[in-house]
Amino acid sequence: MDIRILHQLEGAKAAEGLTVIIDVFRAFSVECFLSQMKVKDIFPVREVEECFALKHQHPDYFLVGERNGVKVPGFDAGNSPMEITTGPDLAGRSVVHTTSAGVQGIAGAIHASEVIVASLVNARAVARYIKHKDPRVVSLVAMGLNGVEDTDEDILCATYIRDLLEGRQPNIHQQIRQIQYTSGRKFFVRRADGAFPEPDFFMCLVPDMFDFVLAVDRSSYPYRMVRFDC
Repeated sequence: MDIRILHQLEGAKAAEGLTVIIDVFRAFSVECFLSQMKVKDIFPVREVEECFALKHQHPDYFLVGERNGVKVPGFDAGNSPMEITTGPDLAGRSVVHTTSAGVQGIAGAIHASEVIVASLVNARAVARYIKHKDPRVVSLVAMGLNGVEDTDEDILCATYIRDLLEGRQPNIHQQIRQIQYTSGRKFFVRRADGAFPEPDFFMCLVPDMFDFVLAVDRSSYPYRMVRFDC
């Protein structure tokens, strides 16, 4: 198995084989929490305008997303696991999701044979899924900040999945603790817009909380996330 770690939006565009789009803060942590809440569908959508168009066609759809970390005006929720889990009951509802990094990576992975998404909260399940598929090429894409700047949490998730695939059992807790001093600092700074609530930091960094994988069904548009329990 040829395991490649790639970076940012350019890495997504270059990805081949079974491609894992990684966004720990916070896109794919949010999608895991949404799936655990038993939503009907998650539609990852690239542009804000497309999200509003889908809402116009389907008024019951729930819009979740951000730009530069801040909730999109007019959306039902920001890209925050705390906000999602403390908000209205979403069981049985369809969610439209757009973000500045992770969802853009999905759209950019045009050469991938299959696209799945990952965060630390389901990293071990992702490794099990990949082992079961046993592809020739695996591309692990650490999306980083807005898809243009590397972040410690996404690189850690990529290397953790790689290590699991190669038979190692890494202890990543010390590295997780260090993230509060680097790319996680924003969750500990008071902001008037409330974009980065402190609980999100901890909710996104619990390794292997969920035993499922979210794969991208690209057979029609909008794309749809499909859950596979692992």
